[in-house]
Amino acid sequence: MPQLSNRVNTFTDSVIRRMTRISDEYGAINLSQGFPDFDPPKAMLDALAKAAYAGPHQYSVTFGAENFRDALAKKQGKAIGREIDPDKEIVVTCGGTEAMMCAMMTICNPGDKVMVFSPFYENYGADAILSGAEPIYIPLVPPEYGFDISLVEEGFKSGAKAIIVCNPSNPCGKVFTREELMQIGDLAIKYDGFVVTDEVYEHMVYAPDRHVCMASLPGMYEHTITCNSLSKTYSITGWRLGYLIGPEEVIEGAKKVHDFLTVGAAAPLQEAAVTGLNFPESYYEELLALYTKKRAYFLKGLDEIGLKHNVPQGTYFVMIDIQEFLDLPQFQGWTDLKFCEWMIKNIGVAAVPGSSFFREEVNHLIRLHFAREEKTIDEALKRLKKLQELLK
Repeated sequence: MPQLSNRVNTFTDSVIRRMTRISDEYGAINLSQGFPDFDPPKAMLDALAKAAYAGPHQYSVTFGAENFRDALAKKQGKAIGREIDPDKEIVVTCGGTEAMMCAMMTICNPGDKVMVFSPFYENYGADAILSGAEPIYIPLVPPEYGFDISLVEEGFKSGAKAIIVCNPSNPCGKVFTREELMQIGDLAIKYDGFVVTDEVYEHMVYAPDRHVCMASLPGMYEHTITCNSLSKTYSITGWRLGYLIGPEEVIEGAKKVHDFLTVGAAAPLQEAAVTGLNFPESYYEELLALYTKKRAYFLKGLDEIGLKHNVPQGTYFVMIDIQEFLDLPQFQGWTDLKFCEWMIKNIGVAAVPGSSFFREEVNHLIRLHFAREEKTIDEALKRLKKLQELLK
């Protein structure tokens, strides 16, 4: 067999999705891969049922159906604080994953440098490699996940073309403050770089923290490529509907990249999703109230068990400190990956090893999520109590 490309040996398969496969194999409760176990809004399901018969069933415009882009421009224009041109400043993609890949391939030449905060959603490193770029990692330091802005300036000084900002951050739940975003934005303007944002969890930010769109900051629209998705906001991770918003020159290039990557997102799903994009503000208030309650319920359960954890400012992810278990004789020398695999088989709960998110040598954290019905959370907490028995 001829030799494969060198790039495929520079990253692994998705550890998150691998944990789901192992979880399914052993019938564990899957708190690893971030998707809910409850239905999307009924109005969207009704719209999907209608689209199943009324269509459209053929290709839409490759960069997104017109009514979908119109609704998206209206919704996100409010968040960004400016009028978005649905024809020139939006590309609809097959999920937020393609949106990020499309952005990276649009702005990066082979050998370009791109800064990535660590811990990071595991796709970012692979996206940089696949687009021919070299990732530079900027530490977000646990437990507060703060960062040194001077390292960002050093990255731009060394020639970095862009920095990826996931806000709120997966996996650690950090919400970047307006001041932090301003600092990053000022450097992007100073060194004429891009900020590529991932804002998938924009509607899951817990009081008193607030979500601020990077593109809404003074002078930043021309320097920002906003990647987002409908997956988490409407509980439709399987619909694979994402998008890019940015200045016309960037989007013109992104349209071409997207066209040859996937041609276009599914037409009947876009049709049905327009219903969600037109929801009133009360929908997002109720969504936040739902996840605020779930966060409090899950964290209270973890506290009662005695598991050490952070308190996420956003997202539905929690980082658990497992060092006290790794110090036990039976787990001496284990990696967090091996511990997660053991948890699936022996505790019946699936988590993601933190090392898959960190560039640094971090082996004592695992990620769980609480996008589950209360009865599922109750059963997961009941099973996690078995961990504390080990310490006795």
